[in-house]
Amino acid sequence: MTGHGFTDPSRQSAQGFRVLMDAMARPGTIHRLDQAHAPGVGPAAATVLLLLADPTTPVHLAGALPGLAPWLRFHAGCPMADAPSAALAVGRWPDLLPLDRFAVGLPDYPDRSATLIVELDRLDADGPVLRGPGIRDRATLSLPATAPFRVNRALFPMGLDFILTCGDRLACLPRSTRVEAA
Repeated sequence: MTGHGFTDPSRQSAQGFRVLMDAMARPGTIHRLDQAHAPGVGPAAATVLLLLADPTTPVHLAGALPGLAPWLRFHAGCPMADAPSAALAVGRWPDLLPLDRFAVGLPDYPDRSATLIVELDRLDADGPVLRGPGIRDRATLSLPATAPFRVNRALFPMGLDFILTCGDRLACLPRSTRVEAA
């Protein structure tokens, strides 16, 4: 098993969670997160997995991510799951499609939805325009597509939440964010 988890779990998890919550509260802003390293994913995705996965969080691995399942079981103790029952999913954008196979919550329980960690080749502050809670006027973010995020926003208050990662960088796109053409 290659990679490593947190070397100082209490300090690193607190710091990492603060970065993740700031990214979720301010959609489209890019942050650095690199406290963990796992096989098959970048440091930001590995760190987010350690922050969010635990023995009660079913995780779906989309696509070829060799070595990640044993790493997650060792460091987080989380069960592996198929897409419909996953609370957390990780993979490259094409491997996560179609998005409608993931839980989007229920009208009375919108929190019973999945969070998708999307590994990208590029994550920059350019591209489609983002608007909504946590965004002063507008933000821009390189997205792998726009239509799926618009469909997701139409489901609000239900829908998926996205954590976009590229190497040691991440940005969040919660279900409340509106995506417009660049």
